[in-house]
Amino acid sequence: MRLLLIRHGQTASNVTRLLDTAAPGAPLDEVGLEQARALAEALADEPIEAVYASDLTRSQQTAAPLAARHGVEVVVRGGIREIQAGEDEMSADWVRYLTTIMSWNADLDARMPGGESGREVLERFDAVLDEAHAAGQGTIAVISHGAMIRTWAAARATNLTVDFLRTTGLDNTIVLELTRTPQRSWTLVRWGDKTP
Repeated sequence: MRLLLIRHGQTASNVTRLLDTAAPGAPLDEVGLEQARALAEALADEPIEAVYASDLTRSQQTAAPLAARHGVEVVVRGGIREIQAGEDEMSADWVRYLTTIMSWNADLDARMPGGESGREVLERFDAVLDEAHAAGQGTIAVISHGAMIRTWAAARATNLTVDFLRTTGLDNTIVLELTRTPQRSWTLVRWGDKTP
């Protein structure tokens, strides 16, 4: 299976750097809507068989033009939503949120205050990809969220290094391409215009 893992378009919460992780979440702003249209054009020649989006508004709005371009319906799954900020929802202080996520390198059972554990986060995302794999889809597009994408890719892509993750950005509508092996491991092919 080939995975195009895509961050949603820009929202007002992105611009103001707020931890906006609860449903329904902020919609795309005008820049984000244009990014979603440009994404559909940029991926027009890709052999996309399914488009998945999280249950947050911004993800579904980003997915809609891409799904329409490929003649498929958007498959909405809560498992690919953003990592929940819990007690820090809508805060501009990211310290505790990021500290907890980084602690998952050593302890997947560490829990976001008022939120979920690293194990729960990875398992819910994996479950959606397992569903797509079981459906026999060759190339899928998954519209997800910044912290979720970085955390999942760091945990699951076997060829990513800490240095690469530390120095590589994750802009709105960036496309990561990964392939899945028969052993259920993932290899990163490209991260935007960079290769590992």
